[in-house]
Amino acid sequence: MMKAINILENKELEWSETDLPSISDNDVLIKICATSVNRADVVQKNGLYPPPPGASNILGLECSGIIEKIGKNVKNRKVGEKVCALLAGGGYAEYVSCPEVQAIPIPEEINLIEASSLPEVYATCWLNLFLEANLTKGDKVLLHAGASGIGTAAIQLCKAFECESFVTAGTQEKINYCIKLGATNGALRTEKPFKKIKEWLPEGANIILDPVGGNYFENNINALSIEGRLIIIGLMGGVKSSINLGSVLMKRQKIIGSTIRARSISTKGKIMSDLYQYVWPFFKTKKIIPCVHSILDINDANKAHKIMEEDKNIGKIILEIN
Repeated sequence: MMKAINILENKELEWSETDLPSISDNDVLIKICATSVNRADVVQKNGLYPPPPGASNILGLECSGIIEKIGKNVKNRKVGEKVCALLAGGGYAEYVSCPEVQAIPIPEEINLIEASSLPEVYATCWLNLFLEANLTKGDKVLLHAGASGIGTAAIQLCKAFECESFVTAGTQEKINYCIKLGATNGALRTEKPFKKIKEWLPEGANIILDPVGGNYFENNINALSIEGRLIIIGLMGGVKSSINLGSVLMKRQKIIGSTIRARSISTKGKIMSDLYQYVWPFFKTKKIIPCVHSILDINDANKAHKIMEEDKNIGKIILEIN
């Protein structure tokens, strides 16, 4: 047996006993030191984002910890190794099983607790900015929810790969943080942000990374450059909108819907391998840093979710598991 977070009928989270996960021949069993809260956890808790077939029903899309056991086909990971991992579920627990390709060594200079804040946001950004949108040196990128975990990761990736980023966010404090982190400018989402975006980017953004969806869609299309790429990664603003097909056609724009959770193990493995090769070295030089809002005990999972639900966090909320 082990302990994990269970969702009660009233949507409260309880740290209680459950079964240990089993591991297959290609899996590693990780004794978890910490996990991090993602917006998807809150949505799943509310019954609106079920895990993919075969994935754990336990919340948690990432973790850091120490490998305790390996399957017989595992070649590149070893017992006792400190890793962080991208998960399809199961992170809010004492132990989790995942394919070895989704667990990679933690970056140099980063401690085991902070490392839990990295896999989901950097994997999401790498997938969407580089693999889907083909981010290229000199691109101008618009990031909605710039102070979120994904936003703060994307700002730093843009800067590291010599691109310019602009953000929208909910408070001036969040915008100031984003600019300090490397964004060129930011607009409050409550003050007609697209008007300012048009002033900053008269020819449009090459890439827009958008977790809002519905009520931003038309403005996003208008803010997109010729051959611009709109990547929709969330639907906080609803699922429906009208579309100006004329702009999409004449400007040769691309609209891409993207989630990472249900992708194949091989795709996730490639993403994690790319992060280890191309992104993790930036942590050693401090060109990229973890952005952590708070570190709470796993017994405070309800408090952590409330912080996210009220949009109070800048960067990641970590849950430490002792």
